[in-house]
Amino acid sequence: MFTGIVEEVGIIDTISRGANSAVLTIRAEKALDGTKVGDSIAVNGICLTVTRLMPHAFTADVMHETLNRSSLANAMRGAHVNLERAMAADGRFGGHIVSGHVDGTGRIVEVKKDDNAIWYTIQATPQLMRYIVEKGSVTIDGISLTVAKVAEDNFSISAIPHTVSQTVLKDRKMGAVVNLETDIIGKYVEKLLFKGQSEGITEEMTGAQTIKENALHKSGEKQPDGITRDFLAKYGF
Repeated sequence: MFTGIVEEVGIIDTISRGANSAVLTIRAEKALDGTKVGDSIAVNGICLTVTRLMPHAFTADVMHETLNRSSLANAMRGAHVNLERAMAADGRFGGHIVSGHVDGTGRIVEVKKDDNAIWYTIQATPQLMRYIVEKGSVTIDGISLTVAKVAEDNFSISAIPHTVSQTVLKDRKMGAVVNLETDIIGKYVEKLLFKGQSEGITEEMTGAQTIKENALHKSGEKQPDGITRDFLAKYGF
């Protein structure tokens, strides 16, 4: 597990590409402190396993699924990457819960300076936008950030100078593709409460349905069709 607090910006030294995979060698310093072969390091938000250690670098395998889901498919030698070691059990939780399992990519459609902050607007698919909420958390290239605005097909974050200067955000311009991981809590809540379908959510919520039936039985009320917003509000949701 990670927190989205970037420890270091590394550099891709070599890329060895297979038919549907790749092996990366990444130059680093701080991220290697205490690291062993088999440990996890988030590279631009992607949880990768260290397969080899060198004095100032490490290697990691990238599988087909990771290339399909992330910007590593277009990674180039010399590119800067955000690095974060897995969270220590006795460490401070400075960001939010980050699994390192990228949901997909977005594209930066606007970069705008606002006094000492920089706004980044990122366009994403409906499948990702459904989990992005205003003032919620999102991980962009492994950086834990707060969602400031949400539109139909994009969202915006406002980054302070320190975050920009200490991460790959300083290199990200309009048109850049970034890795996105939405808040994992929202996905688990949806899985537990909703009976999902591939193109959206049905109105059947398995956990809420049971609560509804029990509440109506006790009150003697007539059972309405489906779960409504009014019903959820009435019973504390």
